Amino acid sequence: MQTLKNSVILITGANRGIGQSLVKAALEKGAHKVYATCRDLSKMPDFGDERVVPLALDITNASQVANVLKATTDIQVLINNAGVLNAGTILNGERSTIEQDMEVNYYGTLNMMRAYATVLENNSPSRIINITSIVAYSPLPSIAGYAASKAALLSATYSVRIELAKKGVTVHAVNPGAIDTDMNKGSDWDMPSPDIVAQTILDKVENNELDIIPEEIGLGMYNAWKESPSKLAEMFHNMYHNN
Repeated sequence: MQTLKNSVILITGANRGIGQSLVKAALEKGAHKVYATCRDLSKMPDFGDERVVPLALDITNASQVANVLKATTDIQVLINNAGVLNAGTILNGERSTIEQDMEVNYYGTLNMMRAYATVLENNSPSRIINITSIVAYSPLPSIAGYAASKAALLSATYSVRIELAKKGVTVHAVNPGAIDTDMNKGSDWDMPSPDIVAQTILDKVENNELDIIPEEIGLGMYNAWKESPSKLAEMFHNMYHNN
């Protein structure tokens, strides 16, 4: 088992939700340094640990990605967590929000993987951990743009896994279901805390699990999909139509 102790980790979208919890979990794992990034540093919490290095980063901004790269060439673990979620269907949702979902969740994460691939090869053994979503397997129409972006990201993650397989870089796909974060505010589901989910993710990374589903809601959906993709599609159909 390759532990995360003494590793140098960069986490995008670290100011809240699962990203904030991943910073705390990485520190608990004994990380040597954690670069915690977000677009607006005024919204970054104080983690109370000198191992945390806050950095401003918009993953859709190529010049910002390049500047942060120059300051973080020591990283061994890249956790691509930054993302957005906009409500709306394919047929009636605002095209601008569908494009934003794709620009951040898919193209922004591609920016990070392409920028850091050589660094991670040089610092191998190393890891990329992409936070995708269980809806990549069967999208929920009410958040169709988000689902499409995560499906694209999951496919790209599998491609990058093959590309980097012989270069000392392990690529993980994390497919959570519902977590008790701002993205799911107002839901009446019984959701786990992001702290628990983050700890589970890093435990499974240390156990070299490539495809990680860190909580029960997502696992139930994944098992339904594995049994028959149409079964998961039916679950989402019933949710959307209140059947």
